[in-house]
Amino acid sequence: MNERQPKIAFECCSPEALARGLAALSHPVRIEILRQLSGAEACCCKDVAGRLPLAQSTVSQHLKVLLEAGLLRVRPQAQRSNYTVDREALRALSAAISNLLSECTAAADASQIEKN
Repeated sequence: MNERQPKIAFECCSPEALARGLAALSHPVRIEILRQLSGAEACCCKDVAGRLPLAQSTVSQHLKVLLEAGLLRVRPQAQRSNYTVDREALRALSAAISNLLSECTAAADASQIEKN
């Protein structure tokens, strides 16, 4: 398989990668693109654009952000690039977000107990 990883692979423990993943998810169009791609084996930009009320060039830019954040994989096929969701990267991002929120709420809880 000739699948390419993004230049910057997602690393679950890196604060920079966590921020990059969260930034990639901070736009509603990118969230919808992830939803569309998660229900398909692979799609090219034209296929994704056909499901959204956006120009193909706009979808392409959003795909690029998701790819650079490490949340997608791309496989060149003839004249097209097929995009797939990197499910392992999404699981790692989900775990990193969960850990961050757990740490922050635990610290807030501990701080509240100390005040009482």
